[in-house]
Amino acid sequence: MTGLPGRIAWNLRHRWRRMFALCVVGAGVAAPLLTGVWWWLPLVWFFGLAILLPVLHTLTKPVPDDDPDDRADATGDPALDALRERYARGEIDETEFERKLDRLLETEDAETVDDPGGDVADRVREGVRREVERIRE
Repeated sequence: MTGLPGRIAWNLRHRWRRMFALCVVGAGVAAPLLTGVWWWLPLVWFFGLAILLPVLHTLTKPVPDDDPDDRADATGDPALDALRERYARGEIDETEFERKLDRLLETEDAETVDDPGGDVADRVREGVRREVERIRE
């Protein structure tokens, strides 16, 4: 759709709150003139702008698609996730990715020295290696 119908459709879809408020204000001004009852003006404005508009806004608010913390490929380490995303977008090449990954894992190794029960760094390193292979394909 182009031209006037397209613009009207876009405005209805994206600016419906402004258009609704304008219609409520107009109806509030017209109601006392048409009926002769002065208190229709604040009544229409109150119910339209203070009650109906917030309810409609809440009902039509889009639901977020995906929470970045709930992604299946998230490792729980924001630095590692950011590094993987940069590599996937092509901002850094493979050698720089591996260099930064080794530096990141060295830092993690230093943090997990006190943890005698697990080889967390090996698991992270293996997971990242698998991810590199998956991205290459």
